Amino acid sequence: MKDLKRILVITSTFPRWKDDEDPPFVFELCKRLRAHYQVHVLAPHYPGSKTEEYLSGIYVQRFRYFIKPWERLAYQGGILSKLKHHPWQYGLLPFFFMGELIALIRLLRKYKFHLIHAHWLIPQGLVALLARLFIKSAPPLLCTSHGSDLFALQGDIYKIVKRYIVSNSTAVTVVSNAMRKEVIKLNVCHEKVYVTPMGADLQNIFIPPETRKNSGSLLFVGRLVEKKGLRYLIDTLPLILKKHPKVCLRIAGDGPEKDALKLRCANLGISDHVHFLGAVRNDLLPKLYQESNVVVFPSVIAGGGDQEGFGLVLVEALGCECAVVATDLSALRDIIVDGKTGLVVPQKNIQQLAEKIILLLNDNDLSHSLGKEGRSYVLKRYDWDIISRQYAVLIESIAI
Repeated sequence: MKDLKRILVITSTFPRWKDDEDPPFVFELCKRLRAHYQVHVLAPHYPGSKTEEYLSGIYVQRFRYFIKPWERLAYQGGILSKLKHHPWQYGLLPFFFMGELIALIRLLRKYKFHLIHAHWLIPQGLVALLARLFIKSAPPLLCTSHGSDLFALQGDIYKIVKRYIVSNSTAVTVVSNAMRKEVIKLNVCHEKVYVTPMGADLQNIFIPPETRKNSGSLLFVGRLVEKKGLRYLIDTLPLILKKHPKVCLRIAGDGPEKDALKLRCANLGISDHVHFLGAVRNDLLPKLYQESNVVVFPSVIAGGGDQEGFGLVLVEALGCECAVVATDLSALRDIIVDGKTGLVVPQKNIQQLAEKIILLLNDNDLSHSLGKEGRSYVLKRYDWDIISRQYAVLIESIAI
């Protein structure tokens, strides 16, 4: 381990404890990078989490930024979602920013890091750039944008800040081709912007079932927020039930729109056909996919411009050979080839969404074909072995 280069990963999404329900993609990437580097993680503290610990051999330090019970700005949907639904948390932002900056400066002065990898341009990318100003021989900076930091933060000031971060980073990765186009609009050097998405374990975890029953089971996986478009999927149920009266929609996820969505189901008279499972542990997700006939990804562009940067849920579902229906967002085109790896519908189009779901419920051969082709497609592109190698090659090319 002494001969391995040391990289510092700063992120606002990381497991707070064992079996955390939050998305584990940063953690999964770090685990695989351990084969090449010593990995040190800096993440926000959360009530109930430890300030320091080792997770799968990764040293994790969680910075404090306020009174413990109120350290809830990150996690469970992310900072932007928290601010939108709980405006009082804007008051935590200066403390969060300073807490992260001070913790980062201390780490950079204590250890020799060969690279900083900041997940999300704002705040981590900005904090990393500011921290480097206080260090004589600052390590290179790799920034990864996952979508919300690029699409949701609109306006001239945010545009200036994002351009500053990208221009002063050694390299930038984005998780889809649509995002790369968006970054290049900032008038930055396109040669430093790479498309390198997050991955999934498609060889051991997200795998097809031995058999799949035709039970009329629909599945949605994701946060219950506007950009996920779940309300439009719920609105299709009355149309689908006319053709398939036993159909059932399972919803794996939690979020601020949960109560409103439950009320919507009640008003439509379909509550008996919709099961809200809440936040589901990541190790239980493969079974949900394997038990489902159709996985639906009804995402939309939200009112503030926020939208999907990538569709990791689609990758997981296709890994399990699920038939998939998704909306026509630009970022999803990297994964869904209409009629080959899934079916595509216009966003917010309830009629067409219902028709495609009914088509798959009616045609087992089509569903099977799409699932098979979809798994083959993602296995060649998004398995963690492939993605982690891409990151390792990039890191090696820029690390000091």
